[in-house]
Amino acid sequence: MAERSLYPDTEPYDHGHLDVGDGNRVYWETCGNPHGRPALVLHGGPGSGAGPFYRRWFDPERYRVVLLDQRGAGRSTPPASAYTTDMSVNTIPHLIADLELLRAHLGIERWLVAGLSFGSVLGLRYAQTHPGAVTGLVLTGLATGSREEVRTMMRGLGRVFPEAHAAFVAGVPEADRDGDLAAAYNRLLESPDAGVRERAALAWTDWETAMASLPPRSVPRYQDPVFRYGFARTVTHYWSRDHFLDGPSTVLRDLPRLKGIPGVLVQGTLDLNNLIGIPWRIARDWPDAELVMVDAAGHDAGAEGIAQQLVAATDRFGRP
Repeated sequence: MAERSLYPDTEPYDHGHLDVGDGNRVYWETCGNPHGRPALVLHGGPGSGAGPFYRRWFDPERYRVVLLDQRGAGRSTPPASAYTTDMSVNTIPHLIADLELLRAHLGIERWLVAGLSFGSVLGLRYAQTHPGAVTGLVLTGLATGSREEVRTMMRGLGRVFPEAHAAFVAGVPEADRDGDLAAAYNRLLESPDAGVRERAALAWTDWETAMASLPPRSVPRYQDPVFRYGFARTVTHYWSRDHFLDGPSTVLRDLPRLKGIPGVLVQGTLDLNNLIGIPWRIARDWPDAELVMVDAAGHDAGAEGIAQQLVAATDRFGRP
């Protein structure tokens, strides 16, 4: 069967805010066929929020597609961009509990789970802890939330982008420059001084932009100071705390729990997480997954080759 590009966008036929406790209300929407195969999409970041692009991975005639903005992101409330928002109740266990509340709210027994970047971390952990709720996984921009991955982003890539990394390191107090940079930035982003928070958010997103492996090396949403702060605050909150997992490589350790769950892993050959072999390690320890490498593509799920493979994967799972 020939690969195809993304499906046309479709508007949600239903949406709402689900009260998940701790003062949080998670935004969700459903689109496609109300009687179709249920599919859940998990956005990246953490903190990026969901958007219309994710709907286009699925045939709207075959799928009932569920999107949500994870705690603090997008249209969910309260936003991480509000300094008074309590981030202590924004963890992977909280996000997984939210998914189960949403699944029950929508009356879904099992669903296909798709995820991008941090969405692949969350999707893998959700499937490891709730395998009976997952019919399959389609993941791209692969990540597992391991301490090794964070160390690569914070230190290892400094050898690849030395000028940008020097500016990034200089953005924290001198006493913190040889330590945990994600933790140092998180402390700045939690400062009571708005100017300190704003400068830290800009320095963080400048480094995120510099790490892009392919042009264009710009991210328009980072120009929005509200998004920029909420995003940087959420990422550093997770990265400085082992993603709130029970160890430095929990998802990698528990990959054997996915036995019997089929998966498709779509990865660009120029995605920088390949430098420590994350896609190969996932595929090695999860025999029911197929790894599809896309030449000359990076971390961008919108790249034509990656988009084609994502649609091919969901088409396959959507067959009768």
